[in-house]
Amino acid sequence: MKDFMMIFVGADYGTLGLSPDELQSRYGKWFAWTTKMQKNGVMKSGEALQPQVKRVVGPERTVTDGPFMESKELIGGFYIVQAKNAEDVVEIAQDYPDYDLGGTVEIREVMVFDR
Repeated sequence: MKDFMMIFVGADYGTLGLSPDELQSRYGKWFAWTTKMQKNGVMKSGEALQPQVKRVVGPERTVTDGPFMESKELIGGFYIVQAKNAEDVVEIAQDYPDYDLGGTVEIREVMVFDR
């Protein structure tokens, strides 16, 4: 089995004007998906991320604060899952709760370095 990171790219819930009931429903979908992966033994870890960003760029290490206005989407979180291959992770990602909000799941295999 290999480790893969699923990176969740989408809109900031705080900017969508969702009602408290809509937010609760949305979080319920996330909790159900997480529980399903845990029961199937594929989820290793994961976290949601705050939309505030500090970006350090270039040789001068220029620091800027975000979220950035030029970005319509943000990385909202990630999960690390175990699977045989990326195609299996694509299947796991079918239940991602935010496709209806234009969300995206980016899948990357975690590199393993010999020590």
